[in-house]
Amino acid sequence: MAGRRTYDDPCGIARALDMVGERWALLVVRELLLGPKRFAALHRGLAGMSQNVLSQRLRDLEQAGVVRHRTLGPPASARVYELTPRGLDLEPVLFALARWGSRSPLDVTPTAELSVDAMMLALRTTFDPTAASGLTARLALRFEDDLFAAEIDSERFHVARAEQPPHADATLTTDVTTFRTLVFGGRPPAEPMRSGELHLDGDTTLATRFLTCFRRPPTTPAPVADSI
Repeated sequence: MAGRRTYDDPCGIARALDMVGERWALLVVRELLLGPKRFAALHRGLAGMSQNVLSQRLRDLEQAGVVRHRTLGPPASARVYELTPRGLDLEPVLFALARWGSRSPLDVTPTAELSVDAMMLALRTTFDPTAASGLTARLALRFEDDLFAAEIDSERFHVARAEQPPHADATLTTDVTTFRTLVFGGRPPAEPMRSGELHLDGDTTLATRFLTCFRRPPTTPAPVADSI
């Protein structure tokens, strides 16, 4: 890691932060947890990050052995970035951070929406097995150029990027903002379906039940500053 700042501390936490503690680094890892991405797709998921900074973070993470790049074979012949096995080891770390951070009060005027991958990971961290009791469902979730296969089975949840339309009981085609209101805002699907914000093909009853299987943890109140 020559040329980069270091904590110069033998503690494992400090050594980990030497590799992934730079601004944006863990968010780059977040965007790759569900599978490889091209540079443009990575940048689209990290809209507040400049392309130059993204290029630098990718170089840093490659040097740290967290990310690697490869070239897809024909007909694509495109470069993609993906996590190494060491990078994939960060998954439980990011999920723990996500659960911890989701208990913090949310800015009432956010300037950016969740990325598609961040939304899918939010499903992983907020899945409620009790709410899903007895449910078996396979859904395809489509967000413009992004397609995911989501499955609830025996009170377990799995979601992964899909290259081809998966076999599904229902397919939801929408945008992240609308999907977020359905999952975390309790918005009935019929409303965005009427407005054209949501297209739902297949078993509507099953899809509606699926959307109720995710629970945000209660928010921890912000500390009140001591008066002087």
